[in-house]
Amino acid sequence: MKFNTTTHKILTAVSAVAMMLALGACSKSDDGKTAGQKLDSAVAKTEQKAGEMKADIKNAAAEAKASGQSTAAMVGEKIDDAAITASVSAGLAKDADLSAIKINVDTKDGAVTLMGPAPSSTAKDRATEIAKTVKGVRNVNNQLVVKS
Repeated sequence: MKFNTTTHKILTAVSAVAMMLALGACSKSDDGKTAGQKLDSAVAKTEQKAGEMKADIKNAAAEAKASGQSTAAMVGEKIDDAAITASVSAGLAKDADLSAIKINVDTKDGAVTLMGPAPSSTAKDRATEIAKTVKGVRNVNNQLVVKS
């Protein structure tokens, strides 16, 4: 029964990210990319996040087995973190200034870390605000570096 719930959570999170990224790819900002290129980029980001979620779940199961903790409980925590990561990434992808750059989003127990470049200090601050709006985020460690 837990497997079905876990699978459902994963599929829901991946589907939500795919839809958000696809919608973000259709934004009206003119960054020189065609709609098809934006969609391809959104699909690639979604596939990457899905792969990361799968790896997180496998790691959680292995950790749970090694520590004797309930596999379902530990996997559930990892899925929550993966869902937060996916939601933050989708939110960043919808932002005109932040969607064109590669921002690494990591989540551990609800604490989100943002790493990578930022086009401006305003965009860096906006990335923090976007992350804070995601349900389940307890704090944000913004390590984005403003490009000169």
